[in-house]
Amino acid sequence: MRFGMFVPQGWRHDLVGIDPADHWTTMLDLARFADAGPFESIWVYDHFHTVPVPSDEATHEAWSLMAAYGAATSRVRLGQMCTCMAYRNPAYLAKVAATIDVISGGRVEMGIGGGWYEHEWRAYGYGFPSAGERLGMLDEGVEIMRQLWTEGKATLDGKHYQVDGAISRPLPLQDGGIPLWIAGGGEKKTLRTAAKYAQYTNFVGDVEGFKHKSSVLEGHCKDLGTDFGSIVRSANYNVVIGETEKDVQGRLAWIRSHYERYLPADVLESTVTSFENGPMVGTPEQIVERFKELEGLGMTYAINYFVEAAYDRSGLELFTSKVIPELI
Repeated sequence: MRFGMFVPQGWRHDLVGIDPADHWTTMLDLARFADAGPFESIWVYDHFHTVPVPSDEATHEAWSLMAAYGAATSRVRLGQMCTCMAYRNPAYLAKVAATIDVISGGRVEMGIGGGWYEHEWRAYGYGFPSAGERLGMLDEGVEIMRQLWTEGKATLDGKHYQVDGAISRPLPLQDGGIPLWIAGGGEKKTLRTAAKYAQYTNFVGDVEGFKHKSSVLEGHCKDLGTDFGSIVRSANYNVVIGETEKDVQGRLAWIRSHYERYLPADVLESTVTSFENGPMVGTPEQIVERFKELEGLGMTYAINYFVEAAYDRSGLELFTSKVIPELI
């Protein structure tokens, strides 16, 4: 199994209380922790406003971080989970990603999706198109990026995007262009786009949900004549880990106390419950067992989030020393 790690960037209220002047140092230290191994990749979210409620707390911009990490690390691959297609013109985004691929020595992954966070869409003046329109933009945008990364030019007269001989040089360093991660589990359109273009998918990570989405993806691959087995299926996990059950409960108590300072009571309860009920809550032995079950279903790339990482690395270090070695 392969492992990635989210670096806190503020989006999930995971830098609050740290002086903004110290944010970059905090993020960079964690990125370099991952760079030292055994994580294969580091990840950020492509969002502008915090969740689960918008606030005035900092959220650092994803592609600015990609460029910075590309220059400041040497080994880990660099991903976003996931870039919203409509936030940037796809030809421009392809150019940005290709430049960062050169800066990083060929380590960029392109996580891409249709987008969902209505509050920031409207706040930034993007409107909020229907789901069908957003997914249509995803499909056309991915085609433009594919052309630019493989041929160096793109032309498309689409419903949503029109480019006419757009040039992107230099090409990415990676043969065949930057790997595409199509994120999301929409069964009619998103997973069909994934079956058409993706080297990687990222969708729901619980056992039953993963089995179902995998079956839908396989059906689209059969319809399109693409190789289901060649697509790496990944999922994201909130990890709440402790040496003992008591330690796990202590970490869950910390999560509650952390969020109760920033969230309304009803939102607090749903947020804490989402951590409590996740599949990767437990001791190292319990978490290894759950990953092995998922691996048997074809989930071979786990991208992991540690909500407390900017303040306390003990959970991250425990996962690194006692979970990953049992699975790689």
